[in-house]
Amino acid sequence: MQKHLVISPANSAVNVEVVVTPRGLKLWLVRSYAVPLVALEFAMRGGAAQDPEGKAGLGTLTSGLLDEGAGDLDSQAFHRALDEKAVEMSFHCDRDNWSGRMRTLTKNLDRATELLHLAVNAPRFDEEPFERVREHMNARLRHDANDPGTVANRAWRAKAFPDHPYGQPAEGSLESLARIERADLVEAAKRGVARDELMIAVVGAIDEQGAANLVDKAFADLPAQGALKAVAEARFAGLGSIDTIDLDVPQSTIRFGRPALKRDDPDYIASVVAAHVLGGSGSMTSRLFREVREKRGLAYTVFGTFYALEHGTYFYGGTTTKNERARESFEVASAEIRDVALNGLGDEELEKGKTYLIGSYPLRFDTSTKIASQLVHIQLERRAPDWLVERNRQIAAVTRESVRRAAHRAFGDGSLHTTVVGKPEGF
Repeated sequence: MQKHLVISPANSAVNVEVVVTPRGLKLWLVRSYAVPLVALEFAMRGGAAQDPEGKAGLGTLTSGLLDEGAGDLDSQAFHRALDEKAVEMSFHCDRDNWSGRMRTLTKNLDRATELLHLAVNAPRFDEEPFERVREHMNARLRHDANDPGTVANRAWRAKAFPDHPYGQPAEGSLESLARIERADLVEAAKRGVARDELMIAVVGAIDEQGAANLVDKAFADLPAQGALKAVAEARFAGLGSIDTIDLDVPQSTIRFGRPALKRDDPDYIASVVAAHVLGGSGSMTSRLFREVREKRGLAYTVFGTFYALEHGTYFYGGTTTKNERARESFEVASAEIRDVALNGLGDEELEKGKTYLIGSYPLRFDTSTKIASQLVHIQLERRAPDWLVERNRQIAAVTRESVRRAAHRAFGDGSLHTTVVGKPEGF
C-alpha cells in the first residue's frame, strides 16, 4: 500500500492522502474523527453521453436501479438491509459520468461495504423495480411537460447540441424510456461499470489501511476495463438565433448561452471570474442581478454561469419575467454580456469577485459528504490533489488585463443562442 500527503486547501483542515490499495485501486482519503462516520463517494466516466440512439434516459434509469436489489437480495430485502444498519446509499447519472455515495457509522462499515459491493457488482434489475422506477421517471416527465423552465432547458440544449449526446435529455422522454428493456440495463452496466475509469474518495473516522480494505472489498472485483463508446467534442450551434415556444402562462422563461473556454485553457480561470461577476449563478451582487432586477425590477431572479463538461464548455443563463417585459429583460442581459466581452471588468468588481470565489471555497468542505463529493469532482476534472490549493492561487493571480482577454475570448461578440417559453412580447 502506497500513499502521499497533500495539505489543502487554505483556511480549511482538509488533508488529502492519496492511497493505492493492495489490489491496485487508488483513492483519496481525508481522516476526520470528530464523529464515528465514514462517507464514500465514487464516480466512473460514461454517464448519459453513453445512452444508445433512441434510448435516452438509459443511464439515469440504470443508476436508479442499482440500490433496488442486488445479489440474493431483492428490492425490499436490500432496502431493509440498508435500514437495519442505517446505511445511506444512492446512485446518480450525470452527462459524463455516473456516481454513487455511501455514508454509515463506523460500527456498521463491514455490512455497508458488503451492500455496496453487491450493488455495483451484482445488480438484479428485477421486473417490479424496473417498471416502478421507470414509471416514476415517466410521471416526472409528464409533470415537466408543462413546466416552462424544463421546456426551455430541453429546447435550448437540443438546439445548441443537435448532433451530440449533450443535446439529448439525460432523463429521457416518454418515447425513449418505453424502448428500454432489461437487457439494455444489463448491457449498460456491463459496458460502464469497471475499474479503469473509477475515482474514489473516502472521508471520516478511518485510517489508510481501513480505507484501502473498504475500497478493495467494494470495487476490486469489478472488470478491469469497461467498453465505453467514443464521444466526439460538442460543436455549439444556433448562435444568433432566438426560438420561441408558445405556452399559455403569464410569464416568459428565457434561456440563453454560447460556447466558452475549456478547463485546460490558460484563460479558463480568468473567464470563470468574469462569468461570476456577470451572472454569479443567481448571486445578488452580480451585474445581471443589479441591472435586471435592482435597477429595473424586470425579474425576481436572473443567473449566468459556465458549465464545463468533458466534451465541451458553455455559458448558460436565464431569467423569468412578465410576457410584456420579456424583450426588455433579454436586451438588458445581452447588453451586459456584450459589455463584459468588450471591456472586461472594473477593478472594484474584479476584486470583489475574486474575494468571494476564494472566501467561499472552504464552505464546500464543511461536512464529510461535501468533502467526498468535492474530491471526486476534482478527480473527474483530471486535476491533482494540489488543485485544492492551486485553484485559489490561480484566482488570486487574475488581473484586470487577463480577465479582459479571457472575457473577450469566452463571450466573443456577445451573440447568444436563445430560447423563450411563454407568450413573450417583442420577439
